Amino acid sequence: MLSRPSSNRRFFRGASKPSSRPVTSRPTTAQSRPTSDQSRPWTAQTRPGTVRPTTSASALQEGSHVIALLEGRGVTREVGMAALDRETGRVMLVQLADCQTYVKTLHQMHLHPPALVLVPDTFLSTSDASPASMLVEYIYEEFPGVPVEPIGRKYWNEIGGLEFVSQLCVEDDERAGTLLAVANKYYALSAICALFKHAETKLNTRFASGSLRIRYVPVEGTMMIDPDTARNLELVGNMSYKKSTHSLFGTVNHTYTAMAARLLRVNILSPITAQTTIDARLDVVEGRLERFTEVRTGLKPLNKMDFDKLIACLASSETKPTIAAKPAAARVSQMLDLRNVVRNLPALQKALEGSQSQLLKIIHEMLSDERLTKIERLVCSSLNEDGAPAKANCNRLLDVARETYKENVGDIFALNRTLSDTHGLPLSLMYQEAGFVFSLRTNELDGELPRGFINATLKKGKWTFTSMDLKKMNARMKDALDETLILSEKIIQDLVAEILVDMGALYKASEAVALLDMLWSFAHTSIMHNYVRPEFTGTLAIKSGRHPILETIKSAGSLVPNDVYCDDSSSFQIVQGPNMSGKSTYLRQVGLLTVLAMCGCFVPAEYASFRIHDALLTRLSNDDDMEKSLSTFASEMASSAMILGLASPQSLVLIDELGRGTSPREGVGISHAIAEGLIELKSFVFFATHFNELTTTLSRQPSVINLHLSVQRTSDSKADFGVTFQYKIVDGVPQESSHYGLELARLADLPQDVLTEGKRVAKNLAALHARHEENSESSKIAIRRKALLRLRTQLTQALDHSALPDEELLAYIGRFQVDIAKAFLYPSRRSDT
Repeated sequence: MLSRPSSNRRFFRGASKPSSRPVTSRPTTAQSRPTSDQSRPWTAQTRPGTVRPTTSASALQEGSHVIALLEGRGVTREVGMAALDRETGRVMLVQLADCQTYVKTLHQMHLHPPALVLVPDTFLSTSDASPASMLVEYIYEEFPGVPVEPIGRKYWNEIGGLEFVSQLCVEDDERAGTLLAVANKYYALSAICALFKHAETKLNTRFASGSLRIRYVPVEGTMMIDPDTARNLELVGNMSYKKSTHSLFGTVNHTYTAMAARLLRVNILSPITAQTTIDARLDVVEGRLERFTEVRTGLKPLNKMDFDKLIACLASSETKPTIAAKPAAARVSQMLDLRNVVRNLPALQKALEGSQSQLLKIIHEMLSDERLTKIERLVCSSLNEDGAPAKANCNRLLDVARETYKENVGDIFALNRTLSDTHGLPLSLMYQEAGFVFSLRTNELDGELPRGFINATLKKGKWTFTSMDLKKMNARMKDALDETLILSEKIIQDLVAEILVDMGALYKASEAVALLDMLWSFAHTSIMHNYVRPEFTGTLAIKSGRHPILETIKSAGSLVPNDVYCDDSSSFQIVQGPNMSGKSTYLRQVGLLTVLAMCGCFVPAEYASFRIHDALLTRLSNDDDMEKSLSTFASEMASSAMILGLASPQSLVLIDELGRGTSPREGVGISHAIAEGLIELKSFVFFATHFNELTTTLSRQPSVINLHLSVQRTSDSKADFGVTFQYKIVDGVPQESSHYGLELARLADLPQDVLTEGKRVAKNLAALHARHEENSESSKIAIRRKALLRLRTQLTQALDHSALPDEELLAYIGRFQVDIAKAFLYPSRRSDT
């Protein structure tokens, strides 16, 4: 049984179109900054001797956040960020220590897509002698077209930021934790101070006291995925077609509400790393979300509803006086939406009654807050079905205005009946923006319109027209309606003020609905595609894993499943195979299944075990782009430097065809050096390459194993290539006899004696190399080291994760003794697995 956490928040951790810009000269004035209606035509010049990766701007969803950024001047590159979602009113605070390429900061900005970025005025360039901050340069490159606005340095104030948080943070269970978490975060507090000062002075928006959900987000509780990785793995968007749903997000997104879709997106881009939280989610999905049908029935009435946006509208408008009828009508509409929400929450609450899952019990408790019942009673008793105040005589002037409006509408319908009888025409009324108009089908009119009708128009076989009397009545009706709405506004403002007292309950309910909706989506996806529950054992082991995106595209049975096994004794895996054999797909599949499992969803496989990773770092092949400011090789090296700088023993690294942008000899050398660096870091690495030499130069490392995608010879005919790609991963290096250069030479009609001689030389060289390896003392030592490392890893796994009975466990360990003896007695019989 999972014990209940001290804070429910830890269950709710819940972001790319490729873009690259040419490097040109830096502008000399601050006025040269790009604005929101033009793409940025420049980036700052790269300093001599440095290269930086070109990453992609988020294109999945339009930016809705105003983000304030402040960077410390120390060596540690401490960055504080405050992000206000203008649509939902949620505020996120982050403070982190970043690297020189600001990968972590840009990752957080992708989680909260910006519409506007605020920085201190000292960060922007005013002359060549005063260059722009490197952080600003990276923001321009990563988010082209997003305006960066300078804010005076005096507004970046730690004390003012803490006052804003204390005043505006909603009263709920997490308020004290938020205040404690941000108390010593100087950069984050300074950023939120500038953010709210800008909202007040430039956005003309003020928020009611205790109305905002302000949270500090600890970055150490999630897996870091850089923007390039998110784009290349197609986590939240398809690389080829922006509107396509063929992405990991599109595959598992069956949510009903906008809040759940946002939560899912953030979880995919930043999966949680707390195993207890992941297991709690998996427990819910494994139970196929108890009362699956009842929960779906409860979610359907909330379809496409955005509870967060509704709460934000109530909070931000409460202190702004309204005198126009149009905003008053909007407020009435918001109250009707709020009434629909609180009316439907009891159905979800009832669907979760008696749940066994600890997480579902927490969600049920959040939906059972007595304050929600109070809000429902308050709203329903205050408003009629049409949104008007329900109680008569609550405002004498309002009663008169409503009665006048009804009389005016009645007069208009009476006029329509009178004119229909007078002229013998079946007139009907249509309501347009300016008021009511008469309507008549063309086949109902014989000849011309009678005198007195004006402004006749014909559209789609129907005449619309009006009269002077109708115009006057419309004017009187509109005046009465405007007066009714304006008088209603004061009553609704008082109602909103009462609701804001219990705003914390609304935020809790929104979180609960979002998480429940996301878990229902996970369960629905798992049922629909026959996914299995993953385990977290410290070993990456997948049996018959399937690519989750390709599975939705390919016809049934055409997708080839593959196995994966990676532990500390085989942490660096070299993957080989010819082009189109499936190397890139295999690497992407490993990354996608890891992300899916760490989100708390089942995965497409027969069995799956994972390790909790702190980062997913990739260098995957991309098509060349002439617009890139860096050469292919320079871009590869910049990405590799980032990976080496961020990787840890708990990271997952995927590298595809490194070194392809330079000469083969240099490519082998740099690939070997980078591989050794990754081996030393002890990350889990999948390294796809065409360089056969690496299987030799790296094979002496104990943790290196060789894999390849199998290819079968099917024909000796010159009409085709004579091979079939099986897309199946197998152990060891590819056989030399299947060298595809010789196959291509055969198809090119080279003389037979040339082909025969080529094959003979290739076989002799392969045999010579094999004998050298077999007799090499260093090779024998490497084999013994591999065996010892594998033995240690297997014994550790048996100690930490074995559930076998004692007798079976002893027999299992006994087999280790036989394997290790063979490795030392017969080192020539080596294996790369």
